[in-house]
Parts: sequence; structure tokens; C-alpha cells
Amino acid sequence: MSNNKVISIEYTLYDANTKEQLDSNIGQAALEYISGMQQIIPGLEVELEKLNVGENADIHVKAADAYGEYNQEAIQVLPKEQFAGVDLVEGMTLYGTGEDGETTQVIVQSFTDDEVTIDFNHPLAGKELMFTVAILDSRDATQEEIQTGVVGGLEAAGGCGCGEGSCGDH
Repeated sequence: MSNNKVISIEYTLYDANTKEQLDSNIGQAALEYISGMQQIIPGLEVELEKLNVGENADIHVKAADAYGEYNQEAIQVLPKEQFAGVDLVEGMTLYGTGEDGETTQVIVQSFTDDEVTIDFNHPLAGKELMFTVAILDSRDATQEEIQTGVVGGLEAAGGCGCGEGSCGDH
């Protein structure tokens, strides 16, 4: 397959070491991505490029080609007052805004009366993954999809990005 194709897949994701099922979209909407736009983990995309519509495969992805190796330096201890109003639970996921304005996900590892230890690693960092996949469809992406990086275009994603009322108003 080449770049700028909308690829539709059905998958089940397992931890390659424990065989625990981590995710699946079987019986749900297909996962659609635009090839070459780095919308899925690199190790999976490289292997999917070798498949055609109607083909199935088991794809093993090393941690470095998935969500990266686990980084001990991504653990931080912060003052508990930064979490005022949050009913903290060990293992809970919190979302915030990073330095570049992007959404950041952290996991609460532990907390005391004074401090909260959080982990900025992706929950699947350090894990080798096994995907059982089926290629359901492939088509050329439209110009709008290529420009926006959104399958179906921005209107399909809930807006045109113009900041106006209805997208049909202008």
C-alpha cells in the first residue's frame, strides 16, 4: 500500500508476553487511518503496508516501535495541592495540557497527604504488542482528508475548523 490511502482494519490487541487481550474493535466500527500520516503506531503501520484488502495477519510489534520503552524519568512527584478538587485513586488516568498545548495523559501511581506521584509514560510503554488484524478496505484519501488528516474530513469529525456556527453558513 502507499501513502494517502484510507485503510480500514479490524483488530484485536494483545500483550505479546502475557497474551492478555488489551483492546479490540471486532463487532464495532472499523479503525480507519490515513497511511503515511503517522496516525497509528509505526511498527503496526509498516507491517500493514505489506497486506492487501481481505488479508489477515498476526503482527508482533516491539515496544520501541509501539509506545516506546518505559522511561523512569517520566515519573514525577508533585505537590498534592496541584490536584485540589480531584478525588485521587491509585491507577486513575488524568488528562492535562502539556507545554505545547497538546493533551497529556498521566497515571496516578501513588499519593500521600502532601505529594502525588504521577507517570507520564503511555500505559502501553515498554510492552511488546501482538495485533491480530484484518484489512477490510482501502481507498484513496480525498484532498480534504490529506489536508486535515481526518478520515471523512472535518465536517465528519464534528466541524470544519472555521470557528463559525454551522459549516454550511459560509
